[in-house]
Amino acid sequence: MIVRVRGRALPDGEYVDLYADGDRWTTDPVPGADLVAEGWLLPGLVDAHTHPGAEEPGDPMDEEILRADLHRHVDAGVTMIRSPGLPGEPPEWFGAEPGLPRAVHAGPWIAQHGQFFDGWGRRATHAELPALAAAQAKRTGWAKIIADWRTGDDAVPSDVMIAVVEAVHAVGGRLAVHSQHAAGGEAAVAAGVDSVEHGMWLDPGYLPDMAARGTALTPTLSVFQSALGNMRNREDTPRKRWFVGGAEAHPALVVAAAEAGVKILAGTDSRPHGRVGVEIRALAEVGLRTHDALAAGSWAAREYLGLPGLVPGAPADAVVYAEDPREDLGQLEHPIAVILRGVRVR
Repeated sequence: MIVRVRGRALPDGEYVDLYADGDRWTTDPVPGADLVAEGWLLPGLVDAHTHPGAEEPGDPMDEEILRADLHRHVDAGVTMIRSPGLPGEPPEWFGAEPGLPRAVHAGPWIAQHGQFFDGWGRRATHAELPALAAAQAKRTGWAKIIADWRTGDDAVPSDVMIAVVEAVHAVGGRLAVHSQHAAGGEAAVAAGVDSVEHGMWLDPGYLPDMAARGTALTPTLSVFQSALGNMRNREDTPRKRWFVGGAEAHPALVVAAAEAGVKILAGTDSRPHGRVGVEIRALAEVGLRTHDALAAGSWAAREYLGLPGLVPGAPADAVVYAEDPREDLGQLEHPIAVILRGVRVR
């Protein structure tokens, strides 16, 4: 079946009439095309921070779980994911199999010795980090460094982070950095990483530098907000003070980042998968314009990952809604149709 969709395409709201010519959109009529949906069109949703393939931290990659997780993404209208860290090297079909989202990934996480979840990722000395990250980025386009971990742990030093960025960029790759402490965020921004993941306790004074360098922020806001109430009720410890203080300040940081011109990416970082709509709504609820919150989980994130939107020649992905989702983000829960690689998958 040759797919055809038409309606108002975001971000501009211009009327389009698109035909899937294989895995590419065209405006040239294709004989025998079937009009599968009409309404408000997005080029699919994007979850830019998701770790499918394992039930619990430290578990090995499980292909059955991986498939199930990816199907949940598609059911929610997600046609593209970025996995900045995976439980293991993914199978060859990851990101390419019909019916499952396109994907970019950073392979297993890379951390300092003594940090991160046991059983996940790779540990390296400061001297080893640049070459290890560059080798991963050369294979898959991305590498992921854990800049900081528990309260009281040492963050990756700035000079080491600079060396990692230089090595990754030298092979044409990009670097994502996990940071939830001030020192890790400072080292990441100073080094010019490509994306800061989470960014709790990030000094707002660094936001103009991030905007100027094109460093994105993936705040994973909803996962912190959902845990905040429970953490407030716990006994007083340094970890509680760190989490509650950071999570309470996080919404204002995200809004300030958007106002400073930092690219915001929507990412969930949690199970169950297929909940990027929750993150988009969380971004809007703390003060981002609805248009910008939706962009963070759709066309802007897609552009950041190298894919164009709903234009001739672009990959044939789309999610269609009955009404403008910018006017009602609840529409994200009720897509009329999901098109992936020129095939209607929902």
